[in-house]
Amino acid sequence: MKQLRGGAAAAAVMLGMALLLAGCENVDLPEADSEPAGSDGPSGSGSGTSPFDNPDGTKPGLAPLTSDADRAEARALIEKVATKGRGPKTGYDRDEFGYAWMDTADGVPLARNGCDTRNDLLQRDGEDIRFRSGSDCVVISMTLHDPYTGTTIEWRKQKATEVQIDHMVPLSYSWQMGTARWSEDKREQLANDPLNLIPAQGRANSSKGDSGPASWLPPNKRIRCSYVVRFAQVSVKYELPVTAPDKEMMLRQCGG
Repeated sequence: MKQLRGGAAAAAVMLGMALLLAGCENVDLPEADSEPAGSDGPSGSGSGTSPFDNPDGTKPGLAPLTSDADRAEARALIEKVATKGRGPKTGYDRDEFGYAWMDTADGVPLARNGCDTRNDLLQRDGEDIRFRSGSDCVVISMTLHDPYTGTTIEWRKQKATEVQIDHMVPLSYSWQMGTARWSEDKREQLANDPLNLIPAQGRANSSKGDSGPASWLPPNKRIRCSYVVRFAQVSVKYELPVTAPDKEMMLRQCGG
């Protein structure tokens, strides 16, 4: 049954009173809203996997964390993340993390399976997938339930940038937080680890750039706690600190 809004709910109440006065006591009436409409921005479909049920990043999507227990667990995880100041960007180059979407980054799930990282992620999160003729790797169309915006995208390869693969912890950000001193192999792991990767609407990903959580959060407010939990999971796994303002914002998204 569709929920009623504003004046429609009031009309239903008036109708019920009129019917009762007329002696019609056993009439089913529509239920009014139990929650105010539009208070949380885009709501999304709620599809995807809780980050706590997806510690290696191999399951699709990003489901909201709504229970008090989940949010308490989220804050406990975020508290484990170390903090430091953001260093200079000197020397950063995308190639320092290996060529884009390589299939040969050892030490992470989905590596060396004959399919590049980008197409692995499209297959992980997409639905109704179609492959290029003669290929079981190259995705040419799919349906994506984008957690960042709460919208559904009917994606076609002809407009490839409509869906981009986001690094939860951006590579440039990570460089400023310490990966500049890592080995190339470890940087390649971070760049291709499915825990740190999620397909999202291209415009949303572009607006994020190399921002941490203090500067950018997904437009879909329902997903923000899950988003910062994934950010924290990557940070803890790779012993990668965040800035103090980023950690503060992460805690706030989960009720801290």
